[in-house]
Amino acid sequence: MADYFLAARDAMARATRSIHLLNWAFEADTLFDPRPGCEAPREGRFGYFLMDLASAKPGLDVRLLCWKSALPIAATQNFFPWRDEALFRGSKVRFVLDGRLPVGACHHQKMIVIDDAVAFCGGGDIGPDRWDTAAHLDDDPRREKSPHGKQCYDSRHELMALVDGPPARALGDLFRDRWRRATGEAVEAEDLLEPSAWPPDVEPGFTGVRVGISRTVAAWREYPEVREAKALTLASIAAARRSIYLENQYFTSPIVAEALAARLEEPDGPEVVIVSTQHSPSWFDRMTMDRTRSNFIRRLKDADAHGRFRAYSPVTTLGRTIIVHAKLAIVDDDVLRIGSANMNNRSMGFDTECDITFEAAGEAAAASRAKIRAIRTRLLAHWLGCSDALMDETIEAKGSLGAALEALRQSGHCRLLPIEPRPLGPLATFIATFHLGDPVDSTDSWRLLERRRQLDAEVTALARELRR
Repeated sequence: MADYFLAARDAMARATRSIHLLNWAFEADTLFDPRPGCEAPREGRFGYFLMDLASAKPGLDVRLLCWKSALPIAATQNFFPWRDEALFRGSKVRFVLDGRLPVGACHHQKMIVIDDAVAFCGGGDIGPDRWDTAAHLDDDPRREKSPHGKQCYDSRHELMALVDGPPARALGDLFRDRWRRATGEAVEAEDLLEPSAWPPDVEPGFTGVRVGISRTVAAWREYPEVREAKALTLASIAAARRSIYLENQYFTSPIVAEALAARLEEPDGPEVVIVSTQHSPSWFDRMTMDRTRSNFIRRLKDADAHGRFRAYSPVTTLGRTIIVHAKLAIVDDDVLRIGSANMNNRSMGFDTECDITFEAAGEAAAASRAKIRAIRTRLLAHWLGCSDALMDETIEAKGSLGAALEALRQSGHCRLLPIEPRPLGPLATFIATFHLGDPVDSTDSWRLLERRRQLDAEVTALARELRR
């Protein structure tokens, strides 16, 4: 997120007409470029930077739409979304807390759209606990919770994508739709600008690549359900030929588990490599998501008759947990997907989500595939603490991602630890069986038996379809 914060600052500074943000969480005091033990000036803080920018550019339309979190969750965020509402009041920044969605659901989309010409989209919110570098240094003083203390936020892994042109315009349309639903106010689309506000220090990774946007929106009042994220997940798993590489905070969906298990059971199916956090940072998620993940991992291990499944959690040099908050899928070297959707039930039909996918196709397909491979290599190498070249050489020599990872782990690159399913006691079994805290959609959010029945029926139907 260190690179993202700086790129976002540079892009927003170049805005001429609009800056529109969607976030699950937002904290105005977040530093763009934290330094140990010092207070940053006003312009070095995200919210104040936006207010100053809006004042300096009278024609600039700055709007933030943030989830109106329930009080127990807001308390874990030091009530910053609510406090920021008061901070922005009277400024030229329009800040709205959005609670228009089913009870228990959340707005989980994360993006910044600038002039409808450049947009960031991914899994990262704006908060001081989100900041980290790819080195994931232990006790990094730049992650200090206070300039007066030494306690640091946990190491964290996040991913964001940056696009321009029509994909950025489409994300702008998504923001305008969300704003209209939240406020009743229509926001006019912008004419595309040339040149765009693309940050100068960011080298474009793809040109001419096919780009798609997938959403999740729960059915609520007059609004229809959207399950594009789920459909894309299942289609990508079904289409994989050689490898499926997934980074995610939560793996709990039995539908996704069944789809992956079916591919692992095939004699010549793809290998599946998962990277996730050893344990969630909050007690609620440890009670709910972590318990249910054990069943997810156990299902894939049981299906892995051909030795093609690996699940890991990353640690720092001193063996401390790295929070994997990224939501990434790389399928073969054809598809790269980054967004906000987790591999849990909520992200498939209950919360609002937005992912962006790059597909190698057309005249630029070969170059796009090479870039997707390079991104996967860089991610794996950064987890192990080795060079990209060594990672590539080992994959080539061993013939698969899993074999390469195991070979490098055995040779001393031990920053990836295996995730094993944990035995579940009576309470954990109840939580995992009924997917507490992880509704399928708005119809079962408070009906546990209906949720279990719905999941069982869908898993059974999917299993029949996959094994015809």
